[in-house]
Amino acid sequence: MSAFSSAHGTGALPATLFAVIGWGDYADGIAARLTRQYSRLGALMDPLTDRLLVVSGVVVCWHFQLLPRWALALLAARELAMVALARYGIGRGVELRINWPGRLAVAPVMGSFFFAMVDLKDIGEVVLYVGIALALLASALYVRAGRRAVRAAP
Repeated sequence: MSAFSSAHGTGALPATLFAVIGWGDYADGIAARLTRQYSRLGALMDPLTDRLLVVSGVVVCWHFQLLPRWALALLAARELAMVALARYGIGRGVELRINWPGRLAVAPVMGSFFFAMVDLKDIGEVVLYVGIALALLASALYVRAGRRAVRAAP
């Protein structure tokens, strides 16, 4: 990521690249829904690429100490746990759809990295906390729905 070529991890280029990638991923999802063009591979890869984008933002913000490390560690742990839980669920035939807290968490989480990269760290920190709260709520709901689906499976 271009943030590592800067002295402080901040600047217009790294923030713009991160924003373009994030918005591109969002637009891709909207386009797929509007055109009803789905594939099994896309359904499996999209959440993984989302997780990788979040982890890349965590890595940059961690390296340059742009946001509180404890919050970044919590977010990274949540993302990795979601990948593991999704894999576990897929192995048991459980498919979960994104829930509203999960949808709502995306903007503040991604926004926190953007704000930190443009040196608006206070705003980035506030929206990071909002995003983490929503992401943890979404995770709890996913676990609950997954447990129900596993119990209901023959």
